[in-house]
Amino acid sequence: MSVSGDLQYLPLGQPHLSLLTAIYFVLVAWILVRAFRLASTRVGLGASTALILLAASLAGYFNIPVAQLPQQHIISGQVISFYGMYYVVPAVGDWPGTVIAVNVGGAVIPGLLSFYLLVRYRLWLLGGLAIVIVAAVCYSLAQPVPGLGIALPVFVPPLSAAVVALILSRAHGPALAYIGGSIGCLVGADLLNLGKIQGLGAPVASIGGAGTFDGIFLTGAFAVLLASFFSPSDNLDGEITRATL
Repeated sequence: MSVSGDLQYLPLGQPHLSLLTAIYFVLVAWILVRAFRLASTRVGLGASTALILLAASLAGYFNIPVAQLPQQHIISGQVISFYGMYYVVPAVGDWPGTVIAVNVGGAVIPGLLSFYLLVRYRLWLLGGLAIVIVAAVCYSLAQPVPGLGIALPVFVPPLSAAVVALILSRAHGPALAYIGGSIGCLVGADLLNLGKIQGLGAPVASIGGAGTFDGIFLTGAFAVLLASFFSPSDNLDGEITRATL
């Protein structure tokens, strides 16, 4: 039975997806401000590259199936509220059971970018410590939600990652915030809770998808904003010039 078509769905209710989209366009406007253009270079990216990756992360409806749990009663076609956010449970018909998937916008892209930042700045020790701390916070607050899977209050990953990053290293704060928030959330909220998925009746349990997708997206936005607030202002023009090349 092919279920690939039903795997692709918007992970959030329309109002909250519109809010994340609005946040993205606010950042697009901020690209014209010198502070934001400098901030993106502090994260380790050019300004246009930072915006492209944030836009790509909004593609949260692309799921890659990797496993399938035994057939069970499936909750279908609902919108579930969790800490003020509304998450979409896709409407499915004859469904084989809970499909475990990896979300492109919420897991693949953040994972690859985090690995790039770890290698570029050689943040293996600090990055690993940030991941462990944020993962512990996310694991302690993540909750199994019937029909949805594992969910986490939206501001937990970005805020905990920002605090941890600034404590560990202000010089590498933005990169550490992104690494810790993205990978820490994926590990603490999703991977460590896979054993709780069985019996929730979720048609799709997406790693980096509904339940954690919004927090991971906001982590990327917060990391760039963190750089604009805490990066030193010296050599500003030179940094901006390099960012546009």
